[in-house]
Amino acid sequence: MRPGGKVAAAWHILLSSLMWTVVFAKDEPSLAVTKFQHAPRNINYFEDSDVIVFEDKHEHNVYRSADAGVSWKRVDAIADGHTLELIMHPFDSKRAYIVTPSKTQFRTEDRGESWTKFDTDALPSKFQPEIMTFHAGEPDRIIFNAMNCDGIFCDEQAKYTIDGFKTTKALRVNTAGCWWAKSNPEFTTGEAEKDKSRVLCIVRESFSFFKQEQKLTMSDSFFAVADKHIQEFEPNVDLNKGVTGSLILAVVKKYILVAVSSPRSDEMSLYVTDDTLKWHRAMFPKDDNHDHSHRINQGAYTVLESTNYSIQIDVMTSHPSRPMGVLFTSNSNGTYFTENVPYTNRNARGNVDFEKISGIQGIFLVNTVENGVELSKGRSKGRRKDKIRVTKITFDDGRTFSEIKAGDDRLHLHSVTELDNLGRVFSSPAPGLVMGNGNTGSSLGHYKEANLYVSDDAGSTWKKALDGPHKYEFGDSGSILVAIGDSGTANVKEFSYSLDHGDNWKKVPLPDDLSIKPDLLTTTQDSTSLKFLLLGETDRTFHMIAINFDGIKERTCEDKDMEDWHARPDKQGNPTCIMGHKQTYRRRKKTADCFIKQEFKDPVPKTEDCECTDADFECDYNFQRDPADKKKCKQAGPIPSPPDDYCKKHPDGTFEGSSGWRLIPGNTCKRIKGKQKDDKIERKCSEAGDTKPSQPPATGEISRKEKIFDFKLKGFEKIYLEKGDASSSTDETVIVWPAGDRAQRENQIWMSHDHGKEWKRILEGEEIRGIFPHLHFNDVVYFTTDDKKHKVIYTVDRGQTFHSFEAPGKAKTGVMPFGFHPDKKDWLLWMGTRCDKVGKQETCFDQVWVSTNRGDKWDKMLPYAEKCEFTGSSAYNFRNEKQVVCLAKSEERLDANLTIKTSDDFFADREKAFKYDREVINFATMSEFIILNTKDPETGAERAVTSLDGKDFEPAHYPHNFHEGHHDEYTVLDSSTHAVNLFVRSEAGKDRSFGSIIKSNSNGTSYVLSAANVNSDENMYVDFEKVSGIEGVVLINVVSNAAEKEKSKVLQTKISHNDGSLWGYLPPPAKDVEGKSYSCSSSRGDDDCALHLHHYTEREDKRRTFAADTAVGFMFGVGNVGSSLGDIKDADTFMTTDGGITWTNVKKGHWTWQYGDQGSIMVLVQRATPKNSAKTKTVSYSIDEGKTWKDVEFYDEEVTVLDITTLRSGTSRNFLIWCKDGDQRMIAVNLDFSGLADKPCQYKKDSDAESDYLLWTAKHPLQSDDCLFGHKARYLRKKTDRKCYNEQNLKRLVDYENCECKREDFECAFNFEIDSSGQCTLVQGLDPLSGKEWCTKNPNATSWFEPTGYRRIPLSTCSGGKEMDKTAPEHPCEGHEEEFEKKHRTPGVAIFFAVVIPFAAAAAIGWYVYRNWDGKFGQIRLGESSSTFDSDRPWVKYPVVAVSAVAAVVVTLPLLVGGLWRTATGSRGGGGRSWFSRGPRPFTTRDSFARGRGDYAVVDDDEGELLGEDSDEEA
Repeated sequence: MRPGGKVAAAWHILLSSLMWTVVFAKDEPSLAVTKFQHAPRNINYFEDSDVIVFEDKHEHNVYRSADAGVSWKRVDAIADGHTLELIMHPFDSKRAYIVTPSKTQFRTEDRGESWTKFDTDALPSKFQPEIMTFHAGEPDRIIFNAMNCDGIFCDEQAKYTIDGFKTTKALRVNTAGCWWAKSNPEFTTGEAEKDKSRVLCIVRESFSFFKQEQKLTMSDSFFAVADKHIQEFEPNVDLNKGVTGSLILAVVKKYILVAVSSPRSDEMSLYVTDDTLKWHRAMFPKDDNHDHSHRINQGAYTVLESTNYSIQIDVMTSHPSRPMGVLFTSNSNGTYFTENVPYTNRNARGNVDFEKISGIQGIFLVNTVENGVELSKGRSKGRRKDKIRVTKITFDDGRTFSEIKAGDDRLHLHSVTELDNLGRVFSSPAPGLVMGNGNTGSSLGHYKEANLYVSDDAGSTWKKALDGPHKYEFGDSGSILVAIGDSGTANVKEFSYSLDHGDNWKKVPLPDDLSIKPDLLTTTQDSTSLKFLLLGETDRTFHMIAINFDGIKERTCEDKDMEDWHARPDKQGNPTCIMGHKQTYRRRKKTADCFIKQEFKDPVPKTEDCECTDADFECDYNFQRDPADKKKCKQAGPIPSPPDDYCKKHPDGTFEGSSGWRLIPGNTCKRIKGKQKDDKIERKCSEAGDTKPSQPPATGEISRKEKIFDFKLKGFEKIYLEKGDASSSTDETVIVWPAGDRAQRENQIWMSHDHGKEWKRILEGEEIRGIFPHLHFNDVVYFTTDDKKHKVIYTVDRGQTFHSFEAPGKAKTGVMPFGFHPDKKDWLLWMGTRCDKVGKQETCFDQVWVSTNRGDKWDKMLPYAEKCEFTGSSAYNFRNEKQVVCLAKSEERLDANLTIKTSDDFFADREKAFKYDREVINFATMSEFIILNTKDPETGAERAVTSLDGKDFEPAHYPHNFHEGHHDEYTVLDSSTHAVNLFVRSEAGKDRSFGSIIKSNSNGTSYVLSAANVNSDENMYVDFEKVSGIEGVVLINVVSNAAEKEKSKVLQTKISHNDGSLWGYLPPPAKDVEGKSYSCSSSRGDDDCALHLHHYTEREDKRRTFAADTAVGFMFGVGNVGSSLGDIKDADTFMTTDGGITWTNVKKGHWTWQYGDQGSIMVLVQRATPKNSAKTKTVSYSIDEGKTWKDVEFYDEEVTVLDITTLRSGTSRNFLIWCKDGDQRMIAVNLDFSGLADKPCQYKKDSDAESDYLLWTAKHPLQSDDCLFGHKARYLRKKTDRKCYNEQNLKRLVDYENCECKREDFECAFNFEIDSSGQCTLVQGLDPLSGKEWCTKNPNATSWFEPTGYRRIPLSTCSGGKEMDKTAPEHPCEGHEEEFEKKHRTPGVAIFFAVVIPFAAAAAIGWYVYRNWDGKFGQIRLGESSSTFDSDRPWVKYPVVAVSAVAAVVVTLPLLVGGLWRTATGSRGGGGRSWFSRGPRPFTTRDSFARGRGDYAVVDDDEGELLGEDSDEEA
């Protein structure tokens, strides 16, 4: 109907010169037809005028008509083919903007008559859905969401203007969208000056590249810079602190909503404000009567058309293939929501069958699913049932609903989910007139079988108007109704109109026997015009038909032709009260022989308030109607607590709480004197509650609870499900089952939601074969079975409920059967086999299927494919969301070579899919890189190439003479952002394996040596670990006797504090835990005396790491003091609290550790190993950073401890001890430390004494200042004397400050090496990288520096000072001379943004990386010739990935005008801002083991080596 905004699809248009006008007699409308070769899109009226504009998405032009569509001209102020997007100003009816794929844009202030160009100094953002956001009070104030593509990647930023783009200024860098606080006329901050200038931006966290690390900031000074600090502040969105996560902001009437989701979870918190300062978390009711839990999930909620007095939200609660929701309405400040309608009908795109009747308060139409209860329980036996949709109407804003009727028959209407025109579905500003396509009967049928119905009393009664479905429109404030038959083919030759509210219709033939398929019918926004616009198509030609009724009736209506129409009359025709008032419009009598002809003048109602009655009240938050007595509201959940923790302090007290009733939001009834229905009443504190259970009072005790499992097998397999920061639950879920091979395995699976206090057996009777936690969403787990129909069982709510589907084929043996999408929870890949039988011959081959609705429907994606992976991700904005990379046969036959195939549409269009032109043995993904192991067609040599986008590949460049003595066997190690660490083996053999670690530059194109003679084992696992929680600290073990040909290796431990650029020894403690001196001493550690630790290659359980993610700066290790590493049976346990600078001996012997409460609790236990069959009944714990240790008994008798576990994030205060007793019974003991503290710790920035935290800074042992990687970062660390606990979503990084550059921020550049004096010198006989080579490798760079021998460490954010890579002269890259010149006269503020805050160079540092990137502990073995693994032992052996001679090389993308232009021709999608987020992991990594969510977390044919019996000795 009326165009209000963009139209979804990207049709294409080309104007033809053919145009004709047909004038009929006075009793017919005049028609003018213009012919086009492509379809007009984004059609917009300039409000209150006949001027129309539209976009041609095919030729990238804009066309304009000044006469309601009779004639058209191209807007020639913009060069032909240069339009990216047409944007209408929402608050000024004369303004519009044309955005181009350059830094020059265009504006009009006279409805497109003239256009003025302006410069934005940046390209329009291709990542934001809105390029411009507008100020609702001052039309000159506009924010321009832009991007800077001068570097390798395009970084987002925002610009702004306060003078209508006469000038454009920088607003802020690293944004993900900015908005004026006053983005809606109804919104106000409460202060006029702040309404003018306050801006909200979603920005990336300090060092983060991840979408999941965003925060909300505000500024009243346009983010001005003062004293090197941006003038901004974080609003206290979540009580007394800001929020971080993946943020979405929406402005709805007088409210601003922010939705926050945590990494690895799609559960969202929704926050609401009506002034930008006071925020509230949206509270949804607890309702045990429904299957739905009212959790807000990512993309599963829709903010509906709301009012000035409440927000209406529909939350999806069903399976994505049967979308249904629950409709909620908020109170007046948007905080508390009550349920209006369960089982609303939705579609997969999030649209809801809900529409308010325009201009009349309190009336809306909604379609619900009558069999919703049945459908929500999942697939019934036999064929899945369809939704039974019925239409309801409410006249009291959702308090009560009634059926709609045509005569005596019940009527049902097609609504928003089947939108078939522009604008609103049913109504317009024409008072009381409503139209819709539908059918009578018990439920809604198919659209093709619908008829057109009309109501002229706002939906109370309906009558059939025309046969068949129609597109329809209202004109002259309802005097004219126009309709044209809706058809899928070009067979419509006429349209109809009615001048008497649809009682009688006249048909008008299209001119020249034209026959069309109607695409849209529209008119002005206010429906007051006599002119309409019809668009139809025939044989790929489009016809724009202007219809004009002016002249049919000469007479203009007088007062005698008008009537008072009451919005809801009673049977006598008198007005009744809706929402506390009567509402009356003046409108034309339907039989009057005249037109109103008041163009562009909206109808205004008269209102009269009524006295309040029971009908003006509804049930309050967490109350619902009593089914037995509808006049009562009964409590259905806790009542909101009084402020200031009153009930926590007075649990037996009373307070003034809700009566159970509230005035319906927006109701204007006049209150009568005396007692009111919603008066507060006295409530007991026991009735109040919070969303999160309150902590029980501290007892000072550690509680324990054991569970004895009746397992025949003596071992445990276990999975923890972490929870997101946005979660409102205290759930800590563990799944456990007996270890062992399939022949012996008992089919027992147990689950606990409270970290092992209570256990429940699940899925009894099902033959479970494999367990696969979703790699990107913590709440989702899949269970494969031995069912002949390939049944897969799954849970999406942490085991609260289970559902199932049938997999499309038999799972391929020995491989991970699932592929998981990083952002789309319901998108799955299935790797299986398919057999085709022709005659008696059967051919079986690998096949990959895809599902976008969680397995309900599978589509064949690619035959003859060994494996596929979702590589599209919001983290990598240079890839399509649907991108899939597959290892598949180059031709569809079994004897063909394997290669790589890439598709952006799940191979729907095979012609568009990319196919690599060489044989590929395998591929791997690590961080943002896609790494192939290719085979040279001539020599057969294996070679690695790498891609960013899955389509462009480039080989690597190695250090000089590097391949001498090195094998083509590689392991991809944990890689910093923009840098790759590769281990290359130089010595092989069971006891002589070691090699070198080489490290790439920031874009991965060239490598330098990081460390030589690093220890590995025969399986290519490496003694290398990036210490989690703290940036740039790496521990390795090196072979000190590498040059000698001794059989046994002598190992030493080394540490780097600058990401592998420089290495040193671990300083040994002077004395052991008993106060005795060691046999040697050294202040810093040296070749003769240092601390040495047993490392990765000795760990049978690859989950074990030195540190935990949230315990910043803490590490434990098992080792010895001396000149080299000794036997593990003689090892002691050591710890550090300062990131490895100093160490202390805390326990004699070999102890296993876990961190709780983010490092505030440390627990040690002696674990049995083959060399030490220790038995114990105690654990040792410390709550003061290891200064003192206390023992606590966890069992009454000594047992063999197999393991100690907790949440991998280190945030829990619960631990599980896994053990077996003397009778070989398997036992799990929960140890709960919650009794030690019952209040959360408080960080008080302005009072060190009152704050429960001190600020801790990481240091470099060889530097006197606190600068590390070019900045000083300060972290929160709990004071050891405080009795409080850390909240799970604690933000540990408080602030950072960039430092001046110095030598430590640089490493040797390509073809340079460190000389004896520690300086970087050119390798003899080699040349440095030339300027031309540099510019070629960095196509977005505008300049290059003459080589100095140094390059910046990718992690460093330093600025100014001694920039050793820029001490030589700078030159422009070819073709960028003008930009180079301009850059060198850049003003100071811009330099601050570009240099002082160089987030784009900052790396993925420890304190946040663990939550974003699966490769955190990932070692990928490369170099073998097979991608299969020993399926009998998936828990013990890692799957093998064959990628030989790997070096990750970035393919830089042409993201300037050329690249952007290609993007512009397609649909404008959103996407993440960042390169570096969790990608799908095709290998079991340390990270995935640590969570128990490894890709091969399979209960399968495994002869599991029992920990503590015949396992390898573990470090």
